[in-house]
Amino acid sequence: MTELPLIGEAIAVAADAPGARRLAGARIGVVTFPGTLDDRDAARAVRLAGGTAVPLWHADTTLGDVDAVVIPGGFSYGDYLRAGAIARFAPLMSKIIDAANSDAKLPVLGICNGFQILTESHLLPGSMIKNDHLKFMCRDQVLRVENSNTAWTLDYEAGQEITVPLKNQDGQYIADEKVLDALEAEGRVVFRYVGFNPNGSRRDIAGISNAAGNVVGLMPHPEHAVEVGFGPESLDGIGGSDTDGLGFFTSVLNKIVGGNK
Repeated sequence: MTELPLIGEAIAVAADAPGARRLAGARIGVVTFPGTLDDRDAARAVRLAGGTAVPLWHADTTLGDVDAVVIPGGFSYGDYLRAGAIARFAPLMSKIIDAANSDAKLPVLGICNGFQILTESHLLPGSMIKNDHLKFMCRDQVLRVENSNTAWTLDYEAGQEITVPLKNQDGQYIADEKVLDALEAEGRVVFRYVGFNPNGSRRDIAGISNAAGNVVGLMPHPEHAVEVGFGPESLDGIGGSDTDGLGFFTSVLNKIVGGNK
């Protein structure tokens, strides 16, 4: 099997071998549901960042010894009823909900369909509905990092603009004004669309967190922007490199290795 280049490792520990071993010891679970599409991409992103990706099946009844969890994108259960509505009741989700809400504050990242599942699970507030133009949208999207203090954004700077792919049909984030005001006041809007709102999300919100900052959900796909030559370039001079999404995964790995879970 071909070794993967540890791009994130070069960023995080400057190719220091003991550091590489520490990051590899961080185990990131990647959940697969029937209809999940991006689980392999998420697992590859974890490995490129230097961590160990652990496959998790929706019907599992234990999380094992993972240090964090990624719920990837796709169309779990075909998005029947509502996107994420059936997946929310999978046996593994009850374990994820408990672990995220526990004193240990398990870091959880929901990407696209994963974000939808997190709202259906009430780990994050609000809901996701059809894009306001009622069409599937696929494009490279500029985001502004609004909160760099979550488990998944520590390697970014507040105000930094990054470019990652976006692909969704039910990507419009909605919530009532009271919830939106609370998210803004508490600094829980983590990402905002820049230049173009691709789905009509309220207040250009692309991603949010829970109050503790260990649970983050967003519609765009950082796992598709982790390799040089295989990610989006900056758009109209806005944004950064084609590895802009890698910081999600190095952030959580460095948090875990630093003993600050």
